Amino acid sequence: MEVQGRIKMIGETKTFGSNGFRKREVVVTTEEQYPQHLMIEFVQDKTDLLNAFSVGQEVKVSINLRGREWVSPQGETKYFNTIQGWRIENLEQQAPSGMPPVPPEDAFEPANDFREEDHDDLPF
Repeated sequence: MEVQGRIKMIGETKTFGSNGFRKREVVVTTEEQYPQHLMIEFVQDKTDLLNAFSVGQEVKVSINLRGREWVSPQGETKYFNTIQGWRIENLEQQAPSGMPPVPPEDAFEPANDFREEDHDDLPF
């Protein structure tokens, strides 16, 4: 799955436990009629992906939905969902797909020696 929007917040990398589990959160605000502020977490080595991004950038994030069950000491069962990111792309640098870049006008030399009678390509 993918989520597109603007980065609203990028959290610091947090380390948990003795095994060094790392987690970093980013909030992406979708750009639609009713914008959603989605908190997406990146874990372990994926936390470093966020180093190249800053607040305000338009991005596309590839995500997985994660769910887990937890039973409290009192025997009550609860369920939790997580949005976990595994790739993030900057949409502001991408050119429209299938379109080659257009060179600037001054990249071409003018045709000074052009004579129309020498370049007649009409078939009659």
